[in-house]
Amino acid sequence: MKSFNLPDLGEGLQEAEIVAWHVAVGDRVAADQPLVSVETDKAVIEIPSPQAGRIAKLLARPGEIVEVGAPLAAFEQAVEAGAGAVAGEIKAASEAIEEAAEKEATVEGPAAAAAVKATPVARALARRLGVDLAVVGPSGPGGAITAPDVERAAKTPAEAASLEPLRGVRRAMAQRMAQAHAEVAPATVMDEADIDSWRQEADVTIRLIRAVVAGCKAEPSLNAWYDSRAVGRRLHDKIDLGIAVDTEDGLFVPVMRDVGSRDAADLRRGLEAMKADITARTVPPEELRGATITLSNFGTLAGRYAVPVVVPPQVAILSAGRSAPRVIAVKGKA
Repeated sequence: MKSFNLPDLGEGLQEAEIVAWHVAVGDRVAADQPLVSVETDKAVIEIPSPQAGRIAKLLARPGEIVEVGAPLAAFEQAVEAGAGAVAGEIKAASEAIEEAAEKEATVEGPAAAAAVKATPVARALARRLGVDLAVVGPSGPGGAITAPDVERAAKTPAEAASLEPLRGVRRAMAQRMAQAHAEVAPATVMDEADIDSWRQEADVTIRLIRAVVAGCKAEPSLNAWYDSRAVGRRLHDKIDLGIAVDTEDGLFVPVMRDVGSRDAADLRRGLEAMKADITARTVPPEELRGATITLSNFGTLAGRYAVPVVVPPQVAILSAGRSAPRVIAVKGKA
């Protein structure tokens, strides 16, 4: 028997959540047949079988977050993959099953984090007292949860509310926001613009894109990346604009390439195709990276003012709030 590990999904991704298996134990599969769907911070990806054979064991459950290189499935009668198959490191099935068994021994439930460390006594006590180990603060060696930690959590149920793990896009959002606050010095400038001269049927998003282009041409340092390790910046000639799109699953920021050289009709077609891909969760990973500056039209949701977050390595973002008619005093002629 041989096992198949979660392959490198590219884009620097280190983990993925198991969404659904397309096979069951005992099934015969062909090379390149859909094996499992996984969700990353970018999209839902269907992973094909790297080889032909019979499924002996599934080593990860739906809802479980698996790191790149971790075993996914064990095969019987495996045949080496042909050209075009996803490559993964092959381990002996016995070793994979031992790893899976070890993982199961440290996981309290399908969605629990395998990283939770606890002594056997603490685990037994947590089961008896009904305490979720995922919300217990550890005090033991190496960050392990001890029996006294469980007892303290049992005495303070209000503080030990059950943990809802973040998944997919929302998990990535949380990680990126933490990175942004760690690496970017926040600075926000707010102002108002008179758009009374715009036609009633004006395409607001296209006008905002044009505003970003004009701003970057006037101040090229806005269209740049900052390298915190090298303490330097990279100025870009083309404006690859990230468009923040809010969905029920979280925030996506697909990239429109070279917006400074495209006409309004081409930009609108690109926006519509982008929205369709995001709704279907089929947006290619390469279209979610490489933005040199971002536009967030949060006014379509609510609010006139906001403090946007710049995501590294970008150095700038334009946020547009809700437009509304206002009475403004104008200095008259003498």
